[in-house]
Amino acid sequence: MSAELQDNPMIGAEGIMTTDTHPKALSVRVGDATITWVAKGSGMIEPNMATMLGLIATDAAVGKDALRYLARLAADRSFNAITVDGDTSTNDTLLVVATGRAHNPEIVGEGTAEFGQLSEAVIEVAQLLAQAIVRDGEGATKFITITVDEGATREECLRVGKRIANSPLVKTAFFASDPNLGRILAAVGNAGVSDLDPSTIGLRIGDVTVVERGGRAGAYTEAQGQAVMKPAEISMTITLGRGVETATVWTCDFSYDYVKINADYRS
Repeated sequence: MSAELQDNPMIGAEGIMTTDTHPKALSVRVGDATITWVAKGSGMIEPNMATMLGLIATDAAVGKDALRYLARLAADRSFNAITVDGDTSTNDTLLVVATGRAHNPEIVGEGTAEFGQLSEAVIEVAQLLAQAIVRDGEGATKFITITVDEGATREECLRVGKRIANSPLVKTAFFASDPNLGRILAAVGNAGVSDLDPSTIGLRIGDVTVVERGGRAGAYTEAQGQAVMKPAEISMTITLGRGVETATVWTCDFSYDYVKINADYRS
């Protein structure tokens, strides 16, 4: 499956923009079917679904129960795993529509090859659009991928990732490339994970190991931390040492412009 940004995103993608700086639309072919995604979002983003609007439409024939399951699966792996500022609003929406005009045998549920192919395509591009919302975050200068590994459940991994991603202290530190990385560990500790053992926690940013077994890595220096916080795209991995589950969250930094945009903007 290949996905390409459309040269001329559909009018609807432009029509739903607010503080977005560009429209967000993608379309792919999967077998005989076409899937098209449209989304908007830039601020007030922590889906639940925030001021994000999303539409996934396909001409494939998909059963109602399979489509409902796919909508939840796609949302949880994409739009529900992003945050710009931790704020939500009343009009957030994700719609998944299947018209059946491709006249394929109806896709009836999980476990079939056809459902697997469809869900892989839907989730992959939903993640691209969700990430596009974060990249277009109000005033954002950095795109940050947070992976939490070795959790007891995916839910606790997601909780830890969101706590880090929504911490103003963490977000402003990344804006300034300030290696005050104890802020990340404080966010992990504040995530409400019961029986969390600090001595099992690890932290890596880019290719730099910052924390091992709950303590500062022996070879780590603040100069290394500052260097890996400077790029426009940053990845970090937190290991909890509690199990085999994992979750990834995408977020951005807080800049001066975020304050300016929201001080001046009124809908």
